[in-house]
Amino acid sequence: MMRLESNTPAPAFTLCNAHHKSVSLKDFLGKSVVLYFYPKDNTPGCTIEVQDFTKLKAEFEAKGAVILGVSPDDTQSHCHFIESEQLGIELLSDPDCKVAKTYGAYGEKNLYGKTSVGIIRSTFVIDKEGKIIHALYNVKAKGHAQKVLGLL
Repeated sequence: MMRLESNTPAPAFTLCNAHHKSVSLKDFLGKSVVLYFYPKDNTPGCTIEVQDFTKLKAEFEAKGAVILGVSPDDTQSHCHFIESEQLGIELLSDPDCKVAKTYGAYGEKNLYGKTSVGIIRSTFVIDKEGKIIHALYNVKAKGHAQKVLGLL
């Protein structure tokens, strides 16, 4: 599995958000982007992570950063997740995991001693010019948003 490194261009992408609107990385040139990949809507770890990002959204915005969450869930699932958890960040649908694979956020992982293949919880901090400044793999959900804020 290929992993991305700091100081490399972030791979371009276009995905649908919860409202079926296309969102591209290039839409955010001039802003920092926190792009994070998570396995599944409405699961305990993913809910903690997205709630933490939502709580800190104003602080990320004050640093000129936008937060984008990506999972294989469809737009309808994202819509429900946003409503049920009152989320304030953009969630993007990557149903075939193409973008996750491009970022090295998809592959073999180990959970509770069991090996499986799927989304590897990962976060990328992308600068205003579209370059990766931090590539974080196998992150822990709890407290992660605060750590990422500290990197900006």
